[in-house]
Amino acid sequence: MQPWDTPFGTPPFHLIRPEHFKDAINEAIRIAEAEISSISDNREQASFDNTIVPIERSGETLGRITSVLFNLNSAETSKELQAVAQEVSPLLTRFSNDITLNKKLFEQIDKIFENRESLNLTTEQMILLERKYRDFRLGGAGLREEDRPRFREISEELSTLSLKFEENLLEETNSWELHLTDKAELAGLPAQLIEMAASEAKNRNKEGWIFTLHYPDYMPFMQYSDRRELREKLLKAYSSRAFRNNKYDNREIVLKIANLRLELANMLGFQNYAEMILGDRMAGTPEKVNKFLEKLYEASKPAAFRDLENIRMLAGKTGHNGPVEKWDWAYYSEKLKKELYNIDDEILKPYFRLENVEKAIFDLAASLYGISFLQNFIIPLYHPESKTFEVYDSDGTLLSILYIDYHPRTGKNGGAWMTSYRDQKITNGIDTRPLISIVANFSRSTGSSPSLLSFSELTTFLHEFGHALHCMFSKCTYESLSGTNVARDFVELPSQFMENYAYEKEWLDSWAMHYQTGEKIPEEIIRKIKEASVFNEGYACYRQLGFGFLDMEWHSVTSPVESSVGEFETSSARKTELFPEVKGSNISCSFAHIFGGGYAAGYYGYKWAEVLDADAFSYFTEKGILNRNVAESFRKNILAKGGSEKPIDLYVRFRGKEPSIEPLLKRSGLI
Repeated sequence: MQPWDTPFGTPPFHLIRPEHFKDAINEAIRIAEAEISSISDNREQASFDNTIVPIERSGETLGRITSVLFNLNSAETSKELQAVAQEVSPLLTRFSNDITLNKKLFEQIDKIFENRESLNLTTEQMILLERKYRDFRLGGAGLREEDRPRFREISEELSTLSLKFEENLLEETNSWELHLTDKAELAGLPAQLIEMAASEAKNRNKEGWIFTLHYPDYMPFMQYSDRRELREKLLKAYSSRAFRNNKYDNREIVLKIANLRLELANMLGFQNYAEMILGDRMAGTPEKVNKFLEKLYEASKPAAFRDLENIRMLAGKTGHNGPVEKWDWAYYSEKLKKELYNIDDEILKPYFRLENVEKAIFDLAASLYGISFLQNFIIPLYHPESKTFEVYDSDGTLLSILYIDYHPRTGKNGGAWMTSYRDQKITNGIDTRPLISIVANFSRSTGSSPSLLSFSELTTFLHEFGHALHCMFSKCTYESLSGTNVARDFVELPSQFMENYAYEKEWLDSWAMHYQTGEKIPEEIIRKIKEASVFNEGYACYRQLGFGFLDMEWHSVTSPVESSVGEFETSSARKTELFPEVKGSNISCSFAHIFGGGYAAGYYGYKWAEVLDADAFSYFTEKGILNRNVAESFRKNILAKGGSEKPIDLYVRFRGKEPSIEPLLKRSGLI
């Protein structure tokens, strides 16, 4: 396959149109089918080198094209692109099924797998063999002939349902607006947010101010608006997305996905979908996941109720009558935080100018790992707001190309994520370096101020950059094991590890300064950031556990869900709910991680990885948070290894022992 005629073989976005994808994908499937046929038709005795490696290498052209399609569909979509994605997804699933349901091919893999202990394979080769074998088993290779047509139907339908789920959610997020024309309704809101809302109204040819459901609007409005009825309106709109009995409603899709996943798992011999998914995770079984969640639940429960009571007391002192509702939480939390620590986002934002944050994070990576970043102005971009950097190791060798795309748009999914257009691999001694992208929805600049990040946006940037480092440093032979292609409950370790630096004086001191005065961030503010890091942590943990429990409930059912989505969620989420029910709200219909993304039966992984990251960072704290020797060990034993070894082995090699939960409980203020 010839690389694209672009700098570093990057995607030629300037030439790609939605109508190009279908023909290109059909041709790429044809090429991949020929590659697979040559493997299955090989008359030589099946071996790791003539079967497993060629399977791993097959479909390279197809993967290159689909990575562009689906990344664009998330970061810069259109109706035309969404239609293409819906059209080709069943084709791709059909092709994938053709491979895993190929009897002759699976017989070859099965023989190799049976004899694996006598093949003198390296650890990485053994992991690849085990993963390919598992992929084929979960791809229906062991199914009876009469079950195969239904397996194909289910997998193809699931591929389109997840896309439709995300399309509906994006449409619901984009289509709603809070249009205000009375200045009195802006009471309490920060000047920068008001300015952004005025700009949005102007862009829509309207008078006044427009607030959307995109996070840079939604969260500050909930934190600062003095108008309780407007906070209620905004929260109800946000929490009812795709749950409004309109054409973008996700209820039927959620039930279909959950029940089809169960049927698929049952066909493959599992009691439920969670049991099927967790087989190659660190947790291993649903029982172990639930035990882990319950342990954190019991640890955080007293703190969660304490946090709630503190908010109730403050609300009462300030004249609030009646129960504290969900739309009151962020508002009174911000007030209590200000009272306790004299700190809030409006105090912090002036020190977190986006351009300074970007440089600081790059410099942090340079301090830890000796790498450098050089902006490239000629690599084709998919949107004018995105930009690219060449990333070099300390010896001057290229590590990766990094795309960054910061701000919300109507064609971009909500949230933030790291993805890749090309993963790292070594073929015939040639190390192909990755093309990585960080996509976010950070606050824009306004007419009077540059883009100033909230503290949560700062930690989000660090989080996604941690994922990027995992890919940048990858040094694996096989693409499917490189970078972030690791167990889902291990993948968040590098990302959550990086978040710790946002609370460290040694790092903040080195760069954070007021965008207007140039004043260095005061030591007192840094101290308060650290002190406030445990503020409402009981509630925050409780809330995350609620998502984890809900995810496990959806994917641990052993019979089809016959109740409504609302009824199922109410019974499942009750144990972690601290507030009165908000009629018309629903988590599942906008829970993109599990119904649109790849976290089904895996959302617990965020908390699981918190145990790892808190334990890992405690080691850095002990030795020095910028200690190059410890950083080099973290890079060598974790970041560079991808999924080429078992996660626990990698962690123990870095840390010298298995992870302990104590640093997390201590960091969170739960003990």
